[in-house]
Amino acid sequence: MNRVTSSSIREWIRENQCTQLCVGPVSKNSTDAAIEIANECNIPIVLIASRRQIDSAEFGGGYVNRWTTGQFADYVRTRDRKGNVILARDHGGPWQSILEQEKKLSAEEAMQSAKRSYFADIDAGFSILHIDPSVDIHEQPSQEVVLQRVFELYRACSEYAREKGRSLQFEIGTEEQSGQLASVSEFSGLLSRVEAFCLDHDYEKPLFAVAQTGTRVMEMQNVGELQEITENGSDMESIREVVKGVAEQCEKHGIYLKAHNGDYLSELAISMHPQLGVHGLNVAPEFGVQESERLTELFRQYHLPEAEEAFLELSYESGKWKKWMLNGTAASDRDRSIISGHYVFATEKFAVLKDQLRHKMAGDQLDPDRVLTDHIKKSILRYVQGLNMVKH
Repeated sequence: MNRVTSSSIREWIRENQCTQLCVGPVSKNSTDAAIEIANECNIPIVLIASRRQIDSAEFGGGYVNRWTTGQFADYVRTRDRKGNVILARDHGGPWQSILEQEKKLSAEEAMQSAKRSYFADIDAGFSILHIDPSVDIHEQPSQEVVLQRVFELYRACSEYAREKGRSLQFEIGTEEQSGQLASVSEFSGLLSRVEAFCLDHDYEKPLFAVAQTGTRVMEMQNVGELQEITENGSDMESIREVVKGVAEQCEKHGIYLKAHNGDYLSELAISMHPQLGVHGLNVAPEFGVQESERLTELFRQYHLPEAEEAFLELSYESGKWKKWMLNGTAASDRDRSIISGHYVFATEKFAVLKDQLRHKMAGDQLDPDRVLTDHIKKSILRYVQGLNMVKH
């Protein structure tokens, strides 16, 4: 396969009748794992960086290896030997940065701030931008207000990319995943408005549109309708009818359907995506959890109980697990620590703990990052195979 581009993803998906895997770079090791899978299997992988994970220097970078947008892009390009990795922004938009929320920026200020972050993405060579103005810290915006913000950001990024001579694709999504299924008629109306906007301004239509396809991640499980139905083996035709209906609306408008929150799905649920006409699937926190679980195993294997406990405490104290918890949860403190472990990998305190592990493992001529990366690769391969990206 020649060097893949965001525009050639359409042909790749269509020709292979697959669903494109989009991996959240939740850690340096998960980033390495995705790059290695893309090159070893000779397939495209899209790296979808949220603003909390990776952001421009203006916003202090992100929690993943403290990388700025430019540093992250340079790192990926130097290791992506075959040019199979596509850089994408996930959940860009106003108030998607913690700094924007802490400063309580007005709507106008937050929109300008989001544009500057997007422009840094374009400068760094990101080729797919997810426009998501669903967050508003001041009020619940109407669907019309959200749509107008989509158009403003779409226009600003398109014009900036033209000035810079950059090729750019978009992903649009205007609401958080609920775990329910989309309304086909409402989704069709959204696509019609977006298509009309693009035609009026001579902009290329979005590559992806995000719809509710019955997936939602909470704690360390998928609690959406798709997982529930595939586990129970009931009402399969109902979900097929709705998701295929949404996919057909996307194809009618020349836009590909994207699903978010694909983590922790069963093999059956994963394999249903190409059958249902879902063209792209995001998976992220599962890979962070896999890394944290394997890390604690290594601490125990190399007789470092104090380091393991220190890691779990550091993670728990970060409080990053809070947004993932179910109401009335039965999760233990350890569960909470595992859920948020990847948020602290780039801290100085964690670096000291990992150095202890690296010293111990050196006696076996092993490196913890190599072991952790290989473990994450197994998780990524489960999706690569289930989504029909490789023949097996």
